[in-house]
Amino acid sequence: MRKPQIAFVTGGYSSEAVISYKSATTIENNLDKDLFDVYRIDITPEEWFHPLKGGGKVKVNREDFSILLGSGKIEFDAVFIGIHGTPGEDGRLQGYFDLVGLPYASCDAATSAITFNKRYTVAVAAFSGIHVAKSLHLFRNEPIPVSEIISNLRLPVFVKPNNGGSSIGMSKVHHESELEQALEKAFREDDQVLVEEFISGREFTIGVYKSEGKVITLPFTEIITENDFFDFSAKYEGKSSEVTPAECPEPMAKKVRDTAEKVYRIFNCRGIVRMDFIFNEKAGEAFLLEINTIPGQTEASIVPQQVRTLGISLKDFYTSQINEALAQKKEKVLV
Repeated sequence: MRKPQIAFVTGGYSSEAVISYKSATTIENNLDKDLFDVYRIDITPEEWFHPLKGGGKVKVNREDFSILLGSGKIEFDAVFIGIHGTPGEDGRLQGYFDLVGLPYASCDAATSAITFNKRYTVAVAAFSGIHVAKSLHLFRNEPIPVSEIISNLRLPVFVKPNNGGSSIGMSKVHHESELEQALEKAFREDDQVLVEEFISGREFTIGVYKSEGKVITLPFTEIITENDFFDFSAKYEGKSSEVTPAECPEPMAKKVRDTAEKVYRIFNCRGIVRMDFIFNEKAGEAFLLEINTIPGQTEASIVPQQVRTLGISLKDFYTSQINEALAQKKEKVLV
């Protein structure tokens, strides 16, 4: 019986491509080759291609997302997306796959586009009753004086590119004199910037996914960083400790899990999603910071930690996500 043909896409067009390639190693090592024929597809600004084992590459036919090998034309049954940043996390690639009729193991185009935009994420969440920090949405072509920002928000604040991840271009500002430089840093990464009030509390991050129609929350993690906040070096250069599962009272843990599941449903998520929260103990509430629809998948990344803590192998976990994507194809055929 023919095994499903799965395209695993990596790379990307942004500075986060370097993280995509780190995640790719873990994903490729844990995709079950006994169940699926897996073909790596690299998507770069210059070209889309399948790298050959002996060297060389085969270009992707973008009309139907197929490749030509010695064995003939490979037409994929589903796609596993491993691209952080654009075009894999902002909905662009998902929209393309919708056009060519290919199911994929991630959120759909609309959800990906909304959640990639941090301001739109917190706006939708707040409208649905989820607690979020007070913030301002800034645009490069419509500058706002620093004095106006300070009059609307209390210091300290976080300044971050509105679209993007891995904490690239992000700063924590304690004094008004630091704000201009932080804005310049963020605007180097994006045309839109989010300035957000700091919320004191414990930082938790939780993976959520769907399998066989059931939304499942993974054992969540507490982030304890040596830095002023969970920035790029804290995430990827060992400047933080991650406690999985987080050690906290069950009422607090339940609040985090329930809020994460509610957010997953509000945004109509699919696949594995990681959400970041600050739990403010005075308010007794979890405040949503952001949603990552293509979370990091290196061996040391948080989602793999949480999957292992749940007692599931990464191979079985990725298989469940591919099967969810293949089920979308079956549903379309039945319709």
